[in-house]
Amino acid sequence: MTISPTLRVDAMESGAFDAAAFQALRDGGVDCATVTCGFWDDAIEAMDSIARWRDLVAANDQLVAIARNGKDIREITASGRTALLLGFQNTSAMQGRIRFVELFAELGVRVFQLTYNTQNDVGSSCYEGIDAGLTRYGREIVGELNRNGILVDLSHVGEQTCLDAIEASAHPVAVTHANAASLCAHPRNVSDRVIKSLAERGGVIGCALYPNLTGPDYAATLDDWCRMVVHTAGIAGIEHVGIGSDLGGTTDEQSLRWMREGRWTRQANFGAASASNPGDDDPEWFRSMEPFAALSEGLCRQGLDESEAAAVMGGNWMRLYDEVMA
Repeated sequence: MTISPTLRVDAMESGAFDAAAFQALRDGGVDCATVTCGFWDDAIEAMDSIARWRDLVAANDQLVAIARNGKDIREITASGRTALLLGFQNTSAMQGRIRFVELFAELGVRVFQLTYNTQNDVGSSCYEGIDAGLTRYGREIVGELNRNGILVDLSHVGEQTCLDAIEASAHPVAVTHANAASLCAHPRNVSDRVIKSLAERGGVIGCALYPNLTGPDYAATLDDWCRMVVHTAGIAGIEHVGIGSDLGGTTDEQSLRWMREGRWTRQANFGAASASNPGDDDPEWFRSMEPFAALSEGLCRQGLDESEAAAVMGGNWMRLYDEVMA
């Protein structure tokens, strides 16, 4: 396994970005981040989002640039900027059209999550009571994502659909932003079975910083969270664990409702939160991306050596990106 020891990668961020948020990425030493371009978007809305992201990046090109593969990431970071990978947390943008995968790839999208918080025509989400697994269309989508150099993301995806997608994919896949359910029991987290299956095929799980997914035992301090990451490495193997904060940009109340409810419900929905704890709070010790580089020190305090910490901080993601992305 080849590790890129100098690159720090956050495999999934969400929220609205501006110059200040991009500067926080730079200040935190984040060399590459996957940004969320959409959750429930149809094709036109998705293209609008990509166009807005291009404008935003062009206006801040001294801080960030869009990458399509590992080579781009290295060139962008060498220029002193943060590389951004464009990602969607749903396949709704395809609108059932298999050929749209190639079109979105040509527009620069490099990460597609199969489902968000409801079942779709690809497979089941983690919140459904019954998971029938990957559909026939879903298998074709996975094949097209493979062919076009797009990473298959299994965050928010149901157990059987995850297992089916791991088996169906010709390339390693990822859970970009979730934690082990055996460490924090939550529907959004993933089982040891999924983590081990993913790792056996060369995939990576990105440990999330979002407190509802870490639970009180691992959310209180940086060292507590790093202890969770080390425990996750005990399940997956150190070469299959990275970081996917699920934080990053800012989120107002209207955006939060859209993320959680989309167009599919008339009722209040709280996503990974709950009616008793409806907020979208960051950890007290991680209010923006500035402390990102310090995660490495915390990992070493929990027993990882410098090479292992570098793998978690970004080396494992870079290995995966080099293998998957065209």
